[in-house]
Amino acid sequence: MTFTVEYEQEEDGRWLAEVQELPGVMVYGKDPDDAIAHAQALALRVVADRLENGESIPTLMFSFSMA
Repeated sequence: MTFTVEYEQEEDGRWLAEVQELPGVMVYGKDPDDAIAHAQALALRVVADRLENGESIPTLMFSFSMA
């Protein structure tokens, strides 16, 4: 499964990063790297939670790409 992290700077200066393949995985950071790192960490937590609750996920091989 490849996760696409899209990020952009908000008008107030914060950076917003979102993982497209996981609805609701959207975080702010102080710079692009911070936002991306937080988005990746949250994506992994969401996948772990799904596994713990018996929900299906396509595969356990992860890859992050930046858009």
